[in-house]
Amino acid sequence: MNSLPEKVQNLLALQKSTALETLGVEVFSIDEDHVCLRMPITPKVRQPAGLLHGGISMFLAETAASFHCVFLTDLREMLPVGIEINGSHLASAEAGTVEAVGRVLNRGRSLIVHEVDIVHLEENKLLTKARVTNYLKRLKAPENS
Repeated sequence: MNSLPEKVQNLLALQKSTALETLGVEVFSIDEDHVCLRMPITPKVRQPAGLLHGGISMFLAETAASFHCVFLTDLREMLPVGIEINGSHLASAEAGTVEAVGRVLNRGRSLIVHEVDIVHLEENKLLTKARVTNYLKRLKAPENS
């Protein structure tokens, strides 16, 4: 994890005692073109039938897109805020590791739209395809005193 950009390492330091830490989510890689998160499938993320919970897949998708937005954005000027998410669950998994791979579909002045694939790492099987939209909220410039 030390090879991650300083901006991402600083953000990860704020994630203590959050859902990311609780569920074992790790940032595997991030650059201008993509983001990749990984998470083990444990009892904490399964639904009663023993399968990966669909809500957890959507959580991973939104987390991947949000991390990537933070990476791409100057946080002194804009704050990414999630405004929409949708997805289709295409397959299920009971064990192993899932990977969330996000890529920018469209980047405008005020919106960034990501496509995020949730893939079962060991089987290379697409579990969920999601789309996440973040609004880039402009921060007010500090007033000169």
